[in-house]
Amino acid sequence: MASFATGLLCRECGATYPTEARYSCEFCFGPLEVDYDLEAAKGVVTRASIEAGPSSIWRYAALLPDPGVEPVDLGAGWTPLRRATRLAEVLGVKELWLKDDTRNPTGSFKDRVVSCALSSARRLGFTTAACASTGNLATSVAAHAAFIGWPSVTIIPSDLEKSKIAMTAIFGGTVLGVEGNYDDVNRLCVELVAEHPDWAFANVNLRPYYAEGSKTLAFEICEQLGWTMPDQVVVPLASGSQFTKVAKGFNQFIELGLVSGTAPVLFGAQATGCSPIATAFAEGAEVVTPQKPNTIARSLAIGNPADGPYVLDNLRAKGGDCGSVSDEEILECIGLLAQTEGVFAETAGGVTIASLRQMIRRGTIDPNKSIVAIISGHGLKTLDAVVDTAVVSATITPSLANAEEALNFLRLVSAS
Repeated sequence: MASFATGLLCRECGATYPTEARYSCEFCFGPLEVDYDLEAAKGVVTRASIEAGPSSIWRYAALLPDPGVEPVDLGAGWTPLRRATRLAEVLGVKELWLKDDTRNPTGSFKDRVVSCALSSARRLGFTTAACASTGNLATSVAAHAAFIGWPSVTIIPSDLEKSKIAMTAIFGGTVLGVEGNYDDVNRLCVELVAEHPDWAFANVNLRPYYAEGSKTLAFEICEQLGWTMPDQVVVPLASGSQFTKVAKGFNQFIELGLVSGTAPVLFGAQATGCSPIATAFAEGAEVVTPQKPNTIARSLAIGNPADGPYVLDNLRAKGGDCGSVSDEEILECIGLLAQTEGVFAETAGGVTIASLRQMIRRGTIDPNKSIVAIISGHGLKTLDAVVDTAVVSATITPSLANAEEALNFLRLVSAS
C-alpha cells in the first residue's frame, strides 16, 4: 500500500516542506517531522490491510515515509510482546508485558529507524550510509548498508563497548572512533553533512524519516494486544525521539479508528549518570540542561537530548513520570529480567526495568493497570557491563565426587 505521507512539517511553527533531505525549518530552525494525510487514510488503512502485510515494520507502510520502489528491509519489527508473569509478581503488578526488541536483526530497536532512514535515503539519491552513534545505530546502519551494497561511515565514541564496535566493524564499513562523548560525535557529524552532500546521515540530515520507525513499536503493541491500548508504557530515553514517536504512533491509530480507548500514559527511563530529562522533570524546569554522561548505560548516554523538551511536555500534560536509576540498579535489573523472564537485555533494558520498579514504588505507575516495558536491545551488546559478575559458579576437576561436593556447597551457600 502506498504511503500517506504528504511532506515535512515543522514541529514549532508548522511550516511545510516536500519530502526532501531536510531536517530543520528555514524560518524558525525548529525540527521537522513527516506529516500524513490521515483523513485520506481512514477506511483505506484497516486492520485487515495491516494484517495482510509482511511480518516486519513494513506491514505499516501506509503510515511510514515513502520508501520508493521498495524498502530497505532486513526484517526489523514484529518482535514479540511477551507476558511477563514472573517479573510482574516480583514487582507487585497485575499485568506486565515486555516489548522484546532484542529480537531485531542486529539486536536492537535501531533496525526499525534505520530501515526507514535508508529507504528514504535510497529514494532521495544518496549513495553512502552514515550516522553518529552510541553503538546500536552504528551496527544497524553498517548492516543495512551492507545489505544494499552501499559503503558506510559510522562515527562513535572511541570508548564504546568492544562488543558494539566489533558488531559494527564486521559489516565492512568505515568505523571512526572519536575521543569524546556522543554529543561531541554528533557535533562532528553535523559539520560532515555539509562537506559530504551524498552521505545519508541517518540521524542528522535524514532524521525526520529515521525517527518515524519508532512509531511501529506503538503500532505493534496495539495489534499484538488484540487492537487495544495498554494503560501505561515505559520507554528508555536517550535523545527522546523514541518516546515522542511512540506517542505519535498511538495517536495515529486512535485517529484512524483502528483502536478504541485513550492513549496510554508514557513513562521515561534514564540512568542517573546521564539523566537530563529526568532531572528537568523532577526539578520542574522549563528547559533541559545538558549533562556530561557518566554511566554504564552508554546507549542512552546523550547529554543534550534533541527531543527532551517534547518529552517533558508529554510527561507533564499526560501525568507521566521519569525514572532515574544508578548503575548498580541497572546491573541488578538486567539480572532480574534474565532470571525471571529469560530475556537478556543490554544496559538500556536494565534502566527500563529499574525505572519501572522505582516508579511503582513511588506510586506514579498504577500496579493494577496494564504496563508495557520496552526492552530495546540485546545483552550481548553490552557484555562488558556484566562479564566480571556473571561468571561460573565453581571450577572443578572432571570427577563425580568433585561435582557433588561443589553442588552441595553451592546449595548450602544459596540456602544461607
